[in-house]
Amino acid sequence: MKKLVLIASTLTMLFAVSCNTADSKNENGANNEEQGNSTEATEAAVVDNDPSQTDVIEVAVSSKDHTTLVTAVKAASLVEPLQKTGPYTVFAPTNAAFDKLPAGTVDDLLKPEKKDVLADILEYHVSVGVYTEDMLRDGQKIGQVNSQNVTITKAADGKIKVNGVANVVGSIRASNGIIYIIDEVLLPPKK
Repeated sequence: MKKLVLIASTLTMLFAVSCNTADSKNENGANNEEQGNSTEATEAAVVDNDPSQTDVIEVAVSSKDHTTLVTAVKAASLVEPLQKTGPYTVFAPTNAAFDKLPAGTVDDLLKPEKKDVLADILEYHVSVGVYTEDMLRDGQKIGQVNSQNVTITKAADGKIKVNGVANVVGSIRASNGIIYIIDEVLLPPKK
């Protein structure tokens, strides 16, 4: 159940990033050890008591570029966890990113019998804690909610990629984390 909450939170953040491509930075940080690489992430609980603040799900739902992601989050039953918990860093693929998958992939993943597979993929887009752009380093590994890692590539010009394929094209802060808009869907390595 905790894993589903984390996944839902991550997806919410992904949606938020897709709605706004404005860069945002977090000033808070705490140490997090991930496979021998020291990374910083905000791990303090985020409480959304201010109705003017938008959580990652609300941001995603309001984005015309993340309707596929929102549909997937709903199908995987991750909406509520992503709204009520955090903080999260969400890598949110756009509709165009989902369109790059082989024909029929999204429709297949949305079937009720594929709910666990879909949840695993969505959880691979979410990490616990807030990783701002200034915290991300070239070669950094970040643990995701599905218990696997993504690897960050950060060029000298500041451009960021996830797993060497997904370009970060924007970011936005939400009340329960940060969302990075990406142009590819991240597929977890086979276990």
